[in-house]
Amino acid sequence: MGLQLSQQPEADALLDRDPLALLIGMVLDQQIPLERAFAGPYELSRRLARDLDARDLAARDPEELAAVFAQRPALHRFPGSMAKRVQELCRQVADRYDGDAAAVWRDAADGPDLLRRIADLPGFGAQKARIFVALLGKQLGVTPPGWREAADPYGEPGSLRSVADITDRASLEQVRAAKAAARGQGG
Repeated sequence: MGLQLSQQPEADALLDRDPLALLIGMVLDQQIPLERAFAGPYELSRRLARDLDARDLAARDPEELAAVFAQRPALHRFPGSMAKRVQELCRQVADRYDGDAAAVWRDAADGPDLLRRIADLPGFGAQKARIFVALLGKQLGVTPPGWREAADPYGEPGSLRSVADITDRASLEQVRAAKAAARGQGG
């Protein structure tokens, strides 16, 4: 059925076919609703009137890119800082992976290597990197040896902890409720 993170068919279709869009969506997934974050790459592509390309985004004038992010409705609550972070991500994908975002995970030797590669990307802290490893394993079949352990606890089968577990509207609401319950318990 494909990813259903944005809950918008066109945006989710882009996440399915474009690894860079998926990375950008994950970077944007902070301090805004996750559906909005994962719809962001589609809207960015629409505003630029072109497919997303790591080299192109890396080479853009930072102020012009920030202005694209700030167009109403803004792509993020903090459009300037997120435009900068996305541009840094794209620079790294362009420089280290020859512009091929899927190479970040396709060439990983094992779970720890995959986690290190993701954690090294701008906008990915330790927790976000583990969640992304879980997303890759659970929904995209990227399962090098040790991926579940590298994604711990997000790689756990049947869990409803994160974006890695969202497969439809119902699971989105279950993840949201589980996060709210964890916050209520000081977690």
